[in-house]
Amino acid sequence: MCGIVGILGNQSVTPLIMEALRRLEYRGYDSAGIAILDHGLLNRRRAPGKLDNLSKLLLSSPISGNLGIGHTRWATHGAPTENNAHPHMTDRVAVVHNGIIENHVALRKELTELGQVFKSETDSETIVQLVDYYLKQGCAPQEAAFKALKRLEGAYAIAMIFSCDDNLIIGARHGAPLVVGYGDHEMFVGSDSLAIAPLTTKVAYMPDGVWTILTREGADFFDMEGGKVECPIQKTALMSGVVGKNGYRHYMEKELHEHPIVIGQTLRRFVDPSSHKIILPHMPFDLSTLKRGIITACGSAFYAGLIGRYWLEEYARLPIDIDVASEMRYRNPPVESQGMGLVISQSGETADTLAALRNLKNEHQKIVSILNNEFSTIARESDVVLGTDAGVEIAVASTKAFTAQLTVLSCLTLVIAREKNKITPENKKVCLTALMDLPSRVAEVLQMKDKIQEIAHKIANAQSVIYLGRGIMYPVAMEGALKLKEISYIHADAYAAGEMKHGPIALIDQTVPVIAVVPSGFLFEKTLSNLQEAKARGGHIIAFTDAKGAEALSTIAEQIIILPTVHAFVAPILYTVPVQMLAYEAAILKGTDVDQPRNLAKSVTVE
Repeated sequence: MCGIVGILGNQSVTPLIMEALRRLEYRGYDSAGIAILDHGLLNRRRAPGKLDNLSKLLLSSPISGNLGIGHTRWATHGAPTENNAHPHMTDRVAVVHNGIIENHVALRKELTELGQVFKSETDSETIVQLVDYYLKQGCAPQEAAFKALKRLEGAYAIAMIFSCDDNLIIGARHGAPLVVGYGDHEMFVGSDSLAIAPLTTKVAYMPDGVWTILTREGADFFDMEGGKVECPIQKTALMSGVVGKNGYRHYMEKELHEHPIVIGQTLRRFVDPSSHKIILPHMPFDLSTLKRGIITACGSAFYAGLIGRYWLEEYARLPIDIDVASEMRYRNPPVESQGMGLVISQSGETADTLAALRNLKNEHQKIVSILNNEFSTIARESDVVLGTDAGVEIAVASTKAFTAQLTVLSCLTLVIAREKNKITPENKKVCLTALMDLPSRVAEVLQMKDKIQEIAHKIANAQSVIYLGRGIMYPVAMEGALKLKEISYIHADAYAAGEMKHGPIALIDQTVPVIAVVPSGFLFEKTLSNLQEAKARGGHIIAFTDAKGAEALSTIAEQIIILPTVHAFVAPILYTVPVQMLAYEAAILKGTDVDQPRNLAKSVTVE
């Protein structure tokens, strides 16, 4: 979603804001803008499209000052035009906003009748006009902002600057993240700590429902009743170099090649190297008597949850319900009191997942979250956080964060299975050994780039692609189809292979590639039969399998990628990597914007 940044500096902040906005590009956007206070005048530059358009505008029409705010907008209300781009401003105040103001229609009507003149189609402009109205009534900036914030309904992260004060930024958050950074007589605010990483390592993560007054001397935090709030300053490990591509063509390619180290780092977090025992943080329930769990997530994280469901039910014999977060809270499923609510999110700020978490807490579930951001809102509202060591993921399409989530889920499964006495020590050892060996096997897959590129040429011109998998490989097929859709814009759907005869087979003809995720093992023969049916209808069969499976597929599949032979327990993690690579290589051939696909945002902070 939208990215915001604000800087109270001691030098021209325009280049610093532009650099920060580039670090927020991963969130997804379709326009950008910047507002600077210069000798009591608010100056603004905005441009639709990529940040390069704004950069060119600033070269031809520069603005400079020591106080400013910037914004990358992901359009909700109003088209992605210059007029709808942020910052929105009057002569007195400029505002950037991430979120949705749900009562904007009523506020717009009221303010128009009071004489305020709107210039955009956005819900965000109601914030500016409301603050401006209170300023006209003689309110000081802090009072005007506070009165306006109390009237807003919806989700927001906001930063404001005022023409009458060159030592003031006001920020606020409700449902969307905001972080404050501390410098040497400088202050910063941003959508996340990555935005301000080159400027400071001292940050305060604002709690929900809090607003802040920033001056160059520091920050004061308040709740919506005006009471003081303590926000501890923390050290962040994010450094300015983390966003480099390191010679790769795109961030996504770089992040694909980080799979082995991310899996290894995540395992080291939970596996004692001396005893080879998995050690989790203290859990808020007795794992041995746990009767049921419910998993909720969005996007790729939901597919990770589906794989986790297979693991937990098969190895730990723990019944699991699972729902997409945007549906779960409205379905109102019955749950076991004091059960496990397992929440999965890369950003820890996903609005639907956060709402589902709160619903689960209201149902007396103990919340275990799997997150890549342990300072996020979801982390703060969880009983236990199981962190993934994926590092910063810049590309919008998730890759390494997904395999890190699966690595954590696999560790959680083995611990619960052990505590419930549902796995023998011998089987647990075999599974853990396979996990510890997995980074090496994934590294082998990454060397198969040339073969995967050959397949990419086969599918890059297709209008539609079908992915098939069975059992625990079905969610892997779903992840492959999602990645292809996200970054190449090729229509793709995934089906459980056994469902082919129940409808999807009607789609197959000689123009449709059928991609099978089919390791040898328990369900191999069943999947083989489904692929034979697809081939008989003219489908072009492409298979990801192992050496044993390749023998049986040689007369059916036109192209086969032979992956390392691994234990069935870790196969979903391994097979995820080549289907993600395939999507990437197909997108390269299509010439799409791989890192920032159209219409998508990295962190979806509104429902």
